[in-house]
Amino acid sequence: MIYRILRYVIAILVGTAAYVGMDSLAPIIDPYLVSQFESFGDMSLTIARIAVLIFGTLLGVIIGYLISSFILKQGLVISKRLERILTHIPNQELIAGTIGLLFGLIIANLIGVAFHEVPIIGPYIHIILSAIFGYSGLKLMARKGPEMYNNYVQQWGGAGTKKTSRFKMLSTHKSDKASSTPKLLDTSVIIDGRIKELCNTGFIEGPLMVPLFVLNELQIISDSADATKRNRGRRGLDILKEMQDANKVAIEVVEDDYDDLTEVDSKLMRLALDKQWKLMTNDFNLNKVARVQGIEVLNLNELANVLKPALIAGEWIRVQIMKEGKEVHQGVAYLDDGTMIVVEDGKPYVGQTVEVMVTSILQTSAGRMIFARVDGGQNGQGN
Repeated sequence: MIYRILRYVIAILVGTAAYVGMDSLAPIIDPYLVSQFESFGDMSLTIARIAVLIFGTLLGVIIGYLISSFILKQGLVISKRLERILTHIPNQELIAGTIGLLFGLIIANLIGVAFHEVPIIGPYIHIILSAIFGYSGLKLMARKGPEMYNNYVQQWGGAGTKKTSRFKMLSTHKSDKASSTPKLLDTSVIIDGRIKELCNTGFIEGPLMVPLFVLNELQIISDSADATKRNRGRRGLDILKEMQDANKVAIEVVEDDYDDLTEVDSKLMRLALDKQWKLMTNDFNLNKVARVQGIEVLNLNELANVLKPALIAGEWIRVQIMKEGKEVHQGVAYLDDGTMIVVEDGKPYVGQTVEVMVTSILQTSAGRMIFARVDGGQNGQGN
């Protein structure tokens, strides 16, 4: 019902605009009407003029009604986008930005009065000044308003307390803000699965933000004809569901999207920059590109490498030789975290647990590899 009323309103507005337009074109149309209807008398000329106005108005109403559906759809799309943007803006920034916009428009009007009498360009200068000062006030207050408010609270809110206590309060506020910074999850880190275990340990705090376009990519992968990709996509969706059910860390779905970008990685970086969020990933290339753009990246692969047990050359460890190595007489073992150990002269001990001495450690961006040799005085022990 409301939709139909709005269509009629748009049709009437366009019809009114058409009437005004036809009326303004009267000096151009009149000579033609006079040449055609003057011989029929003044009454016929007046009727012809009225008919032209009615025809133009009706034509405008019809056109307005036909295009009203498109206008309403586009208006709905724009309103939803504005709603998404405004819901993610903190209240302090929103209020401060509105105040800044009002002050900017007031200043623009005060300055614009001086240019109002300038011929031709005077009214346009006023519009330009309103746009410049309004936007500047909005951006300036949105950025500086919350900071000014916090400074005011710190300066006057604790006037009866000691300076040291205010410094402690400020320090605590900053640490809380840092710990609650949202983390933006990409597709690879969801499919990887380690993020779920990390959340269960309590070492990471939310909220964890999952963009809608990442969920769409997971759905596309889970519907893939390739069995491997299909399993990976379904695994990612299952992991997200399990994390939501566990409720260890808050998980929020972000509806922000960028229609001018097609790649998910580009959208993630744009979203992280716009919101000043951290980006959590284990994608090597995305990690590098994001850091070049100044985005704070949390790389799970780097975290895993840091948490691996520290070993030094000359240290003895007990491992099980799992298989033969690529080179002659080599054996291969693994630590509990999956780190591969290449054991010199370890081939005879395949399937056995032996003491080996670390000879060297090779650290790469992809992980860590350990080289060791078997204790020469040991003949090997079974499991």
